[in-house]
This record gives sequence, structure tokens and C-alpha cells, in this order.
Amino acid sequence: MKKFNIETGVGIFMIIGLLSLAYLSVRLGDVKMFGSEQYRIKARFASVTGLKPGAAVEIAGVAVGKVDQISLDNYEALVVMMIDPEVKLQEDAIASIRTAGIIGDKYIKITTGGADEYIAHDGEIIDTESALELEELISKYIFDKE
Repeated sequence: MKKFNIETGVGIFMIIGLLSLAYLSVRLGDVKMFGSEQYRIKARFASVTGLKPGAAVEIAGVAVGKVDQISLDNYEALVVMMIDPEVKLQEDAIASIRTAGIIGDKYIKITTGGADEYIAHDGEIIDTESALELEELISKYIFDKE
């Protein structure tokens, strides 16, 4: 009888430990278990050099979403972003690719507009600014001196 109690206690302890590990994995991995309330917004860029799926989407330095996927569409980069539902973007918003720090990761910065109309779900941001490429700037500076 005493052996049964020890084995039961160890079993319960193991189950609690595995459930805690699963919970931490989901929370720290930022995994959505039952879908997402976020909505999709698209934007087209001439170049998305260094931008990766999972990169942050920010407004005024506050993360409001993530880059979901990047694909090539008609020789332009089509970026699909998942935006938090409480954030409404005006039709004249501008999406630009920025660098966090000097050599940091790329993210998308959205500058809000002043329009009265909002972008619908699965809508598209028309005004975009591509990433600055350091190599191009350096080569222009070196070779285009006159």
C-alpha cells in the first residue's frame, strides 16, 4: 500500500511537470493554439532584403503584429502581415522596412495617415518604402564622385 502511494505521488508530479513544460513552450514560443484574432494586411515592396517571416510590425515603436509570409508576385515582394485586431490602419498609411540598430534585424514600421477610411481585412497598404541597402549606398558614394 505504501509503495502505491509513492508511485502515485511521483506520477502526479510527472504529469504536473509535463503540463508546466507544455504551457511554457506555448507561451514562450508565442504559438497560437486555437487560431488568431489578428487580421491580414498586404504590402508590396521593391526589395525586402533581410526581412524574414516573424519580423515585428511596429507603429510608433510599439509592436502591433508580425510578418506572416513573404513571396514574389509580379517581380515585387509581397509581404503579408498579421495585425492586432484593436489596431485600425488608415488607407494612406505608409509601410517602410527599417533596421533595428546598426546591424540589427529588419522590421516593418507603419506610419499612420490621416484618412477617414480604414484598410479592410485582407486589404493592401499602397504606399511603401523598401529597405536601404548599405552596399548600394557605399558603392554610390565611392564610384559616383565627380
